[in-house]
Amino acid sequence: MTARLRLSASFSSRSLCQFLGVASLLVMLSVSFSKTRVLAADWPQFRGPSGEGLSSETMLPIEWSEEKNIRWKTEIPGRGWSSPALRDGKIWLTTAVDDGKQLRAICVDAAQGQILHDVLVFELDDPGAIHSKNSHASPTPWIEDNRIYVHFGAHGTACLDPSGKILWKTKLEYDHRHGPAASPVVVDQLLIISCDGDDKQFVVALDKLTGKEVWRTSREGAMAYCTPLLIQVPLPDGTKQAQVVCPGGEWVIAYNPKTGEEIWKVRYPKGYSNVPRPVYAHGLVVVSSGYNTPVVFAIDPTGQGDITETHVRWQMKKGAPLNPSPVVVGDEIYFISDGGIASCVDMKTGKVHWQQRIPGNYSASWVFAAGKLYITNEAGLTTVVRPGTEFEVLAENPLPGRTLATLAPVDQSIYLRTDHHLYRIEAPKP
Repeated sequence: MTARLRLSASFSSRSLCQFLGVASLLVMLSVSFSKTRVLAADWPQFRGPSGEGLSSETMLPIEWSEEKNIRWKTEIPGRGWSSPALRDGKIWLTTAVDDGKQLRAICVDAAQGQILHDVLVFELDDPGAIHSKNSHASPTPWIEDNRIYVHFGAHGTACLDPSGKILWKTKLEYDHRHGPAASPVVVDQLLIISCDGDDKQFVVALDKLTGKEVWRTSREGAMAYCTPLLIQVPLPDGTKQAQVVCPGGEWVIAYNPKTGEEIWKVRYPKGYSNVPRPVYAHGLVVVSSGYNTPVVFAIDPTGQGDITETHVRWQMKKGAPLNPSPVVVGDEIYFISDGGIASCVDMKTGKVHWQQRIPGNYSASWVFAAGKLYITNEAGLTTVVRPGTEFEVLAENPLPGRTLATLAPVDQSIYLRTDHHLYRIEAPKP
């Protein structure tokens, strides 16, 4: 365990959440989880129940290695960077076998680690090229009730039941160029997907029961790989407006999830290949503008139309991420750049409390669980950081293998995917 800088004893130097009891912490997190009906013990989509990297787990290991605190380790065939999605004791992943010619959905038993289902979903003659940091199976599944939705970008989208039976399949035609990345989002009866290709760009909603297209909204800004985020925005009349925030190349746009109608948009000129998923807290949506030089924008989502000049509340350039998504804990938002510059920033004002380098390069996203921040680098090292306005590293935990997937904390355990294995990390019970 490495400690870089110890926190001072003063109350003002710490994040509020450090001093809340477990009950208070759960209350705080329940606000974020209110948009989903799943149990807090599940992790049913990319970045968890709220889609923002927040977990209500209260007991998790902070130290592990190949020889320590590993309950099980299971080899996953092929290559895929979808993150573990878990519900009702079952983990679903996607993977690409035979250089992407076979796209498969895999179900793993969470208790024992054995593979329960290995389903061939799509078979391709030529899956095409991918970016060196991508795979043909990077979007994370979405699990709800008795359905599992898997998405492989332009290669195809499908719905399975818990036994692995394919209920429907469809294909959305566009050129994703560097391979698939954006994960699907369920909103009521719709499966909403951002399809920002090199040739055409659109957001589409499919009927989740049939796979049939319900609405499609075209937009401009070539190439983006962002997972949308559903938010509820308070209105002056006391009601809330549902918005699906979809960052794309050149623009971030919020849509009415029922109709696909545009609500507001903000432009970041020459942005493209956007990856980080947005977060929403303290009345602000935070997005990253993408390549080549990322800029973080904090946006008030209460406007209409083009609100670039009127509703951007703050910006940040140094330490902005190209790939990892941020997380909000209390009054602070935490970023990490691809090169390992970690930042703690006041969510409301954009004031930087600290910026520190931690080892490695990063594609996976922050997770807040059991009162701590977890972040995994591309070489399999997970750093555990105490949240707060002063920087403190609690532990550094290596595992062998390349890692671009984001970990999932469920049932007092951490599920972490490397290039060849899925791990269940768990401290011994007292």
